[in-house]
Amino acid sequence: MRESTNHLVAIMKRFWAPAGIAAAFALGAVLYAGHGNVFASSGNGVAPLDEESTAALTSLDHAMEAVSSRVTPAVVNVAVTAKVDAKDGGGEEMQQIPPELRRFFGGMGGQHQGPQIEHGIGSGVIITSDGYIVTNNHVVDGATQVKVTLHDRRILTAKVIGVDKLTDLAVIKVDAKELPAIAWGDSTKLKPGQTVLAFGSPFGLSGTITRGIVSALDRPNPFADQDRRKPGGYIQTDAAINPGNSGGALVNARGELVGINTAIVSESGSFAGAGFAIPVQMVRSVSEQLIAHGKIEHGYLGVNLNDVTPENAQFFNISDASGALIAQVQPDSPASKGGLKQGDVVKEANGQTVDSGSAFQMAVSQMQPGQALKLNVVRDGKPVTLNLTVGAFKDKTEEASNEGGAAENKGRLGVSVGDLSDDVRQQFQIPARVKGAVVEDVRQGSPAEDAAIQPGDVIVEVNRKPVTSASETVSQIHAVPDGKDVLLLVWSHGNASYRTVHPDSN
Repeated sequence: MRESTNHLVAIMKRFWAPAGIAAAFALGAVLYAGHGNVFASSGNGVAPLDEESTAALTSLDHAMEAVSSRVTPAVVNVAVTAKVDAKDGGGEEMQQIPPELRRFFGGMGGQHQGPQIEHGIGSGVIITSDGYIVTNNHVVDGATQVKVTLHDRRILTAKVIGVDKLTDLAVIKVDAKELPAIAWGDSTKLKPGQTVLAFGSPFGLSGTITRGIVSALDRPNPFADQDRRKPGGYIQTDAAINPGNSGGALVNARGELVGINTAIVSESGSFAGAGFAIPVQMVRSVSEQLIAHGKIEHGYLGVNLNDVTPENAQFFNISDASGALIAQVQPDSPASKGGLKQGDVVKEANGQTVDSGSAFQMAVSQMQPGQALKLNVVRDGKPVTLNLTVGAFKDKTEEASNEGGAAENKGRLGVSVGDLSDDVRQQFQIPARVKGAVVEDVRQGSPAEDAAIQPGDVIVEVNRKPVTSASETVSQIHAVPDGKDVLLLVWSHGNASYRTVHPDSN
């Protein structure tokens, strides 16, 4: 809850009123100017289509109407009064949100020092008939008062039961009985192209429904660049999501909850065709724990994860491009103690197939600390079975995984590298334990730039071989045959990740 949706509605009203007057005037002018033709043409108009011709569209309309009538009563408007610290422009969490997303979460900020009172509007979904409602953490963050408006227009005071900042979920409760709770769906069964509907209160307009499709699945967390520990697996949809939709329902054609709308990607802060929802498998797990205990403990292994791709699979002797690639193992972490190593590819976790790094991350985050975890991994092309014990996620734990880069001396990769001197380590805050070559410069339009490589990144390995200096790094890169990709392990801002770089042919 940051920037007041009331403020957005007020802005819209200033545009709506003149637009409405202008439209009415224009319409009246048209009807008056040609009113003789209006009525005269009614008898010669094109006949409407028969029922058989419109049966498919009519059937679709009826289906959408049925879903809407079933789901709408379970979606509520959440109005929040919160105390925020204006001196930092909306608080620490606001600064962690990318600028292009801040309008969605609110945050007018302010130039005055000290706490201020702000009002905001979001959405929520009734998940139990006795009044438990799931919404986003950012909707109720810092709330001093939460009011819920039900579909029957009753306004009830809600209590915050528990919040989970890691997944951006929260559970609130109203004192009521026999409420229309939504049916749980299964987000693991979603397919791209499948019809979904988004319910919520965009701009404070409660009871709003938009329709679209599942644009993509297993998307990275939109805020992972601030904290790589935040689990991904997001659902991407083109169903219109706008400010105020936070915490609303994303449902399938059966009216089952498959996600909680949480973010949009837009330069304007409003709908631009790309919305994101937290998958219901995570929503249900988190909300049930918050209801039972008022808090949640996430599982933690202490690894950086990449996906296995057709480009990098060959470097790990993997025949198929699936699995979770271990890019880094934190010292003294559950992963380290359990024998997991850098370069391992996790194929199964407790008997379940692991398709990607984000899928593995989401699965571990939902596990309980102390729970046993059996992993089937591929290590240098050979199967290995590991037995680990999941640890507890801590806010101060060193986070995992950032995208990195790599380099060669202005040649096929298009970068310059240098040795890690004391001055360089201080400039880029590179710990003494990190060995390799620092990226000094990246040529515009080069393969390195295409791979998102930046100055200050440190090349740790070239094609799975450790390097300790700039000269060694360049030699290893030059040793790669022409036409072959280069796999680089790169340290960047405290994290390591694998990058496949396609060298220039010249």
